[in-house]
Parts: sequence; structure tokens; C-alpha cells
Amino acid sequence: MEFNYVAYTEDKRLVKGKLSATSEEAAINLLSYGGYQVVNLKSFTPFFNTEKLAAYFSRIQPREIIMFSRQLALLLETGTDIVASLELLQSQVTNRSLKKVIGEVASDIRGGSSLSAALSKHPRAFPEIYHRTIAAGEQGGNLDIVLRQMADHFERGVTTEKKIKNALTYPFIVAFVAVIVIGILVTFVLPTFTSLYTAFGSDLPPATQILISVSDWFSHYGLYMLLALLAVAVLGFAYIKTPAGKYQWDSIMLRLPVLGRINLLGELSRCCRIISLLFRVGLPLPEIMTMSIQGSNNKVVAEALTGIQQELVRGEGLSKPMARSKLFLPLMVQMTGVGEETGNLDNTLATVADSYEMEADDRTSSAVALIQPAMILIIALVVGFIAVSMVSAMYSIYGQMGV
Repeated sequence: MEFNYVAYTEDKRLVKGKLSATSEEAAINLLSYGGYQVVNLKSFTPFFNTEKLAAYFSRIQPREIIMFSRQLALLLETGTDIVASLELLQSQVTNRSLKKVIGEVASDIRGGSSLSAALSKHPRAFPEIYHRTIAAGEQGGNLDIVLRQMADHFERGVTTEKKIKNALTYPFIVAFVAVIVIGILVTFVLPTFTSLYTAFGSDLPPATQILISVSDWFSHYGLYMLLALLAVAVLGFAYIKTPAGKYQWDSIMLRLPVLGRINLLGELSRCCRIISLLFRVGLPLPEIMTMSIQGSNNKVVAEALTGIQQELVRGEGLSKPMARSKLFLPLMVQMTGVGEETGNLDNTLATVADSYEMEADDRTSSAVALIQPAMILIIALVVGFIAVSMVSAMYSIYGQMGV
């Protein structure tokens, strides 16, 4: 929020100015800490908010939250005051959005809020699992350790996402270029040869006739097909945004031949990691399950976790409800049971998460290794068919001309 203020300085001079704060109370506290005695304070909405526009183009990335967590943990470990630590980090951060968030968090803490409560006001930068875990660290007196654990947790997610993107980048580029090249051949190059073949009036080989028919179809209806595909894509994305559509899409993603297993392993490893992390900092299991449900990217898995949470509240534990669901793999069920019996649930589920992440990485690498030659083979067959059709037609014309 933006405020106009009128205030007295320490030497009794009357000054006017503007400032940004999360609330009127935060603005008064900010001025008071600066040595001002507030006379008048009014909020206003600027006609053109340059800060919001700048914030849109400087979104907070997960890597920045990871770095912020590690640096804050280091400063707290050295005995630096929390507010001083935040002010130091704010001065070093280059992202305008994160700089503003850190400033508002520091302002709230000066006003008497805890770190977790101040962070909870910024859900876009710090999700619920983050500030809930920080709250547990504040209660346990090990805030620096919890901050490092949160940094590790988010870094694993970023690393996994980066691996998948890197693995799929090459196949995507190859497929995109192939579609463009084949589209140009069929739409622009082949019609030129078609008119040439027609001018000679010769009998063409079947492969060439098929190719010319395809080229004619794309020339007449290609634009309509492109518009239809675009409309289907837009409607499909709109449907996936609905709860029913998201659930159906997530269900399909878990049933795909190769990718389904990879998606399931990713969801289960994330679930194990969240339970392990939150159990380690001392949160109760029902609340941990709530965080696991919110941390899931798949509605089907989230629904299964909700059922387990309900049975957990009724005294069933974790492993028994998991065993009754087909979604949870045997290793996770068995290790959860062992963790419940030994009271070592955090370490056992961390081991399961490591195992599932390794398996997901191996399966992703294997899938990409199969996709690349398969795509090259398909492209070679299509381009080869086009080349053979054109060359055979030329030989047919030469033969009929007696060349």
C-alpha cells in the first residue's frame, strides 16, 4: 500500500512524504522507527504504479528463495539479529520484488510479528509449507537448521525440474524443426512440382499420387486444421483449469505407458520428502498430511492422501491406509510401517524419497534415450517418403519422354 504522511522530525521540523507499507500500522511503525512523530497518514492509489509493473517483470524465482534461506541461516548462526540479517539481505538482493518482500517482512518483525507470521503474508514468495516449517523451527529454537532444510527441500525440486527440462529440450527442438520443415515442403515446395507433373500429363507412381493428394489437402485445408487444433488446445487448457478437468488430466498422466510411472515416482518422492522434513521439525502428523496434500501437483494423489489423513485421524496410522490404496508402491508402504514402529519415520521416508528420485531419473534418461532415435527414425521415414516420391515421379516423366 502507498501512503502520504505528515510528521514531525526529532528536531521538530514538519515534513511531508510518501512511503510503501503492508498496512497503516506498519507505516506508522516504519515512521516511528525512523524517528518521526506522525501527524497525518492517508493511503492512496497511484494512477500508474511503476512498482507493480516492475514487480511483474521481476518475479521471485525458487533459486532466489533457496539463496535467501541459506544466507539467512548463515547470518542467524553467527548470532546476527533477525532484523539486521534481513536488512543486510535486502541490501544485497537485486530482484525488486524480493527486495520489497524482505523489507516488508523486516518491518513486520519490528512491529512485533514472528518471522513465520511475517512470511505468511507473502504466499507467492513463501508457500505455506515454508512458513509452517519456519514456525516449528522458531518453537524448537533451531531456526537456522530449519532454514537450511527448507533450502535443501526446494533445491531438490528445482534440480529435478531442471533435469526433466534439459532431457526434453533436444527432442522438443528436433520435433519442432521437423514439423516446420515438413510443413514447408508439403505446403509450398510440393505444389510447384505438382504443377510440373500436371503439365507433362504423365502417369505418376502411386507414392507420388498419395503425396500430391496430401499436399493438395494441406494447401486447401491446412489453415483450417491449424485453427481447429488451436481451438481444441485452448478449450483443452480451459477444461484442465477446472477441478474435474484437472483430476481427469492427472489421472491420465498416471496411466501413460512410460511417463505414468515417472510421474507417480515424482509425486511419491515429493510426498515422502515433505513428510520426512516436517516430521523432523516436530509438526503433528495430521498437519503434516495437510501440507503433503497441498504440496502435491496431482489431484489423484492428493485425493488419496486426503483419504489417508482421514483414516489417520481415526487412529489407523499411515502404513495401513497406504496399503489399501493401489497408488502407493510397496517400498513406501513397508518403509512407512517400519518408521512408525521404530519412531524413525523421517529417516525411513527420506531414504524412500532418495530411492524414488533415483529411479525417476533413470527412467527419464532411458525414456529420452529411446525418444531421440525414434523421432529421428520417424523424421527420416517421412522425409525419405517425400524424396522417393518426387524422384520416382521424375524418373517416370523421363521414361515417358524417352530420355
